[in-house]
Amino acid sequence: MWRRHLRYGWVMANGHEHGPTRDLTDRAKESARVAIEAASDTVIGLSHEIWEHPELAFEEVRAADACCQVLDKAGFDVATGVAGLDTSFVATIGSGSLTIGICAEYDALPKMGHACGHNMIAASAIGAGLGLAEIADDLDLTIRVLGTPAEEGGAGKVVMLEAGEFDGLHAAMMIHPAPMESDIFPTLASTHCDYHFHGKPAHASMAPQIGINAADAITVSQVAIGLLRQHLEPGDQVHGIVIDGGEAPNIVPSEAIAQYIVRAPDLEAMHKLQARIERCFEAGALATGARLEKEIKAAPYSEFRHDEDLAVAYRANAETLGRTFAPRATKGAASTDMANVSLLMPTIHPSIGLDCAPAVNHQPEFTAHCATGEADRATVEGAMAMAMTCLDATAAGPIRDRLLANDTTYGGRDSYPWSAPS
Repeated sequence: MWRRHLRYGWVMANGHEHGPTRDLTDRAKESARVAIEAASDTVIGLSHEIWEHPELAFEEVRAADACCQVLDKAGFDVATGVAGLDTSFVATIGSGSLTIGICAEYDALPKMGHACGHNMIAASAIGAGLGLAEIADDLDLTIRVLGTPAEEGGAGKVVMLEAGEFDGLHAAMMIHPAPMESDIFPTLASTHCDYHFHGKPAHASMAPQIGINAADAITVSQVAIGLLRQHLEPGDQVHGIVIDGGEAPNIVPSEAIAQYIVRAPDLEAMHKLQARIERCFEAGALATGARLEKEIKAAPYSEFRHDEDLAVAYRANAETLGRTFAPRATKGAASTDMANVSLLMPTIHPSIGLDCAPAVNHQPEFTAHCATGEADRATVEGAMAMAMTCLDATAAGPIRDRLLANDTTYGGRDSYPWSAPS
């Protein structure tokens, strides 16, 4: 049986969907671009709304609600509070056989606001959805915009993935602002832990000998880590802060907490390094007599497996919009829970350049750059490039065939690649 859509003309033969032809895909790209341009005031307004009201991980009530309002008005089926997370959502439109997820992040950094540009990420994701909303069914495409809270250390995507909210996706994507443009985003695997030392209080002058100094345990641990640094493998990193060092200088600290992130090129190397760092904290406990308790803050973030075909398609689409790409970086830089998604499905995470060097992510100067005219243009063009890449993926050809062949059940597995080794 053959059937032809009047608008874009993709056909079905013997019940098998082949997807749009290249010519029809190119016409659909122009339609998506025009739709996003028409919605640019909404997209930019959303970016600025989120930027002006920064919210920390798992507290992004206002940002998530603003995103959902735009999507609901555009006809998306919006489900909020998914995977048991108050500030998550999944918004779906279309009923095509190929389903692509576009991830929105919107959490800010403490005391810096949107110094990683998550306001732009959210607005671009919603913008891409708006550009595809009217044509998804005609292109045999289903679009799912996922509101993923707490990327800054909370692993919101991992929680949603393990709960099954990514089930049914054949691919996933998002963009991330950075000083320069790139079709891939170099990452490191990482884990985020708090180390609690429990000691014994005492008067620091009258009877220090009966106290057990929990803050000293952190000092010993940090000295051990400092000495270990010269022996780290290339690409390994460790950095942290003290978030509780005692109550007053005349009281022997009975409680102290250090918060540390360990990074390495991949999960295997990260777990090895983590074991070495933990021995440094154990040394602090042993030396002082304090009791050590470790608190894992979230699931580890993995290394990223970039889908080369989708990355190349994204770059080509972005270049047609006038985006200029820097050479690909060869070393890992940041960490993201989108990397965990990439281990289970074809995924891309290109960076959208703000031409803001020397300002870099996680600096107040970068926060300022994420609400400029350059940022607004990048937000809109990032939405266009993602929408166009979704259309490339659903077009007849090897990319579409490969994506449709994937197993798309991800939630509820007995184990995941990022699970700690036994």
